[in-house]
Amino acid sequence: MRLMIAGGGGFRVPLVYRALCSGPYSGLVSEVVLFDVDGGRLAAIEAVLRSMSSDVRGAPDGSSAVERSWLPPAVTSTTSLPHALKGTDIVFAAIRPGGTAGRVADERVPQDLGLLGQETTGAGGISYALRSIPAMLELAASMRTHCPDAWLINFTNPAGMVTEALVPVLGRKVIGICDSASALVHRAARAAGAPLPAGRLDGVGYYGLNHLGWLYRLESGGRDVLPGLLADAEALAGFEEGSLFPQPFLRDLGLLPNEYLFYYYETVRAAAGMRAMARTRGESIHGQQAELYPRLATAGDEAYGMWEAARRSREEGYLAEARSGGEARHPEDLAGGGYEQVALAVMRALAGGPGVDGAGVASAAELILNTPNSAGQSPALAGGSQAAIPGLPADAVVEIPCTVTPEGAVPIPQARPAPPQLSLLQQVKKVELLAVRAASTGDREAALEAFAEHPLVGSAALANALLTGYEGAFPELPQLWRR
Repeated sequence: MRLMIAGGGGFRVPLVYRALCSGPYSGLVSEVVLFDVDGGRLAAIEAVLRSMSSDVRGAPDGSSAVERSWLPPAVTSTTSLPHALKGTDIVFAAIRPGGTAGRVADERVPQDLGLLGQETTGAGGISYALRSIPAMLELAASMRTHCPDAWLINFTNPAGMVTEALVPVLGRKVIGICDSASALVHRAARAAGAPLPAGRLDGVGYYGLNHLGWLYRLESGGRDVLPGLLADAEALAGFEEGSLFPQPFLRDLGLLPNEYLFYYYETVRAAAGMRAMARTRGESIHGQQAELYPRLATAGDEAYGMWEAARRSREEGYLAEARSGGEARHPEDLAGGGYEQVALAVMRALAGGPGVDGAGVASAAELILNTPNSAGQSPALAGGSQAAIPGLPADAVVEIPCTVTPEGAVPIPQARPAPPQLSLLQQVKKVELLAVRAASTGDREAALEAFAEHPLVGSAALANALLTGYEGAFPELPQLWRR
């Protein structure tokens, strides 16, 4: 299988390649094509892949490549999109229009107005979508020309909004992924003493949108163990999502929120934590990568070690605004393994390969994904069907447990969210649809309304100030309105 990575110079690309070189996904892909508009970033990531040590690239049992029935995937790179797409079976997209400098502006514009300045949540997420969606629509259109049968696995943020914009173009051939929901479920299951097998979500209830969802059921042996976990302060303190919120709050809520709900439930605390930091998260990453990438390209055998050290440093700073007194993240949260595992599990299921447990027969995978909220096939193909998350439109993209086969992702029906959760989901979904319309059609009024309607903004005056600020930071936005 030929995999093309759009955003091939991205910092996380080595995670995907490392997972393809050993373990359950080895042999899944024969060729990896890295595409990026920045040749310098491509050269740096190619250097990292070349320098991966034999214990990373080799088989788990230490056997050499010639002793195995497969070889590590061949790697090529290009700045030509048509060349990258020709003959491709699966496209994995993780692009960032505007680069890390764009992220800095996404965060700084609202923070300077006294609002939460976060990359994918609130005003920053809308700004990010206004840049990401036009670029991803161009990619989707090129796919229809050069590889019309290929699947698009989208990690480009904000993943839910971007996937929403792509469904009218690619239909069931686009699936949005994010590792935060899956990580929440597996960490909670381990904390409750009921770890889940890979690729299975039996007894799991989860509903939401990307970066806005809740675990509401976690069964083990036919019994829901989630209430017991929410009442156990010691168990909650042992993993990231459980320690983000006060234990009495979680007990009374009766749900375990996705980590990004921290920005909704603890807005004042989050904003204060951000203001107390010397640099925004975006500024920190921008500085790190500006210094790191030129060094990687010329580091030779040292490139992989340099990249790995930078990756761990980056993980250590994740959600720093939620931790006080220099509190460190849990060790398992620093190891990586979420981002690439979700992507490759989807790819393997679409390819009809064996289950992720290594069994020798093809089997469906169960994963939490971003896909239209239809209990059957995509409404565009089936003429509409019952919503898998009641209370949200059947054709809207949601984040939900799905069964993935070579035919695509089919949502698993969930319970109706309780009124407080459903109200927030409906409000944010309205914002997402407005942002998609603004980015897809150049409707500036829709963009203004999206900012104003977001619960973390909630003001027409602030919406105008935000959009004006972003237009000053990103010249492409005024051009978008004139299309």
